[in-house]
Amino acid sequence: MKQFGKVAVLLGGNSAEREVSLKSGAAVLNGLIKAGIDAFAFDPAQRNILELNTLNVDRVFIALHGRGGEDGTIQGALEFMSLPYTGSQVLGSALAMDKIRSKHLFRAAQLSTAAYRVANAKEGVDAAAIIADFGKVMVKPSHEGSSIGMAQACTAQELTDALTAAFAFDDEVLIEQWVTGREFTVAMLADEALPVIEMKTPRGFYDYEAKYQVNSTEYYCPAELSEAHTAQLQVMAKHAFELVGATGWGRVDAMQDEHGQFYLLEVNTVPGMTEKSLVPMAAKAQGVSFEQLVVRILEQTL
Repeated sequence: MKQFGKVAVLLGGNSAEREVSLKSGAAVLNGLIKAGIDAFAFDPAQRNILELNTLNVDRVFIALHGRGGEDGTIQGALEFMSLPYTGSQVLGSALAMDKIRSKHLFRAAQLSTAAYRVANAKEGVDAAAIIADFGKVMVKPSHEGSSIGMAQACTAQELTDALTAAFAFDDEVLIEQWVTGREFTVAMLADEALPVIEMKTPRGFYDYEAKYQVNSTEYYCPAELSEAHTAQLQVMAKHAFELVGATGWGRVDAMQDEHGQFYLLEVNTVPGMTEKSLVPMAAKAQGVSFEQLVVRILEQTL
């Protein structure tokens, strides 16, 4: 594996997803070392990113989640330093991280996505009118991941409370019409859609606790879908991935309602990478081990 040279695995960071990133980064680092790659951990929250130049690093594996690591910021710094890195470039990272602008793009491209409104911390919101239009809604900070700050609301008061909580994380908040049905994700590797995964949780939706803190979440990979629906969702995910400018690897989340209609939720450009995360799960279903997965992601920097 000498062709990769010295590899820095960026993990941790300062975002609300720091703890998840530390776990992803540790798993990635372990996988790279097992594959015989000269890799080491680098936490930009504890070290100046410019140190990468003095450490004779050849390329970077980004395992940072959330702001600063997944939104184009670190990608721009690495571009400036002429260091090859994994995953999407600046524009794709920034757009995918922005749930509101991603939704605008989905709608402009006539890709199926749930109806929505945008709330701004500086402007008032008519919660009663939104609930009257949509019924139940999902509230999401525009620039957070791992379901941080998300909440569901069925009444004007619940929506007001959910917005207050979401504004603690972001000045812009997405209010999305609730879709009752099944939740899926499609992992992307080398711009190819991997087997579809379905997630089932008794918690109401696939929130932070369902992802990381409880054992009640069930995963089905490949998902129990017809060949036609599987192909439809994979094509839809690939289109969304390319639409926001994402490249290399990532994940696209979607819902399917009771009538079989799919709705895009969002694109993730640096999804979780522990050995129990969704991208490794999909890769394994395709016969790709965790070790092989991290090497294939890194190969895209050559």
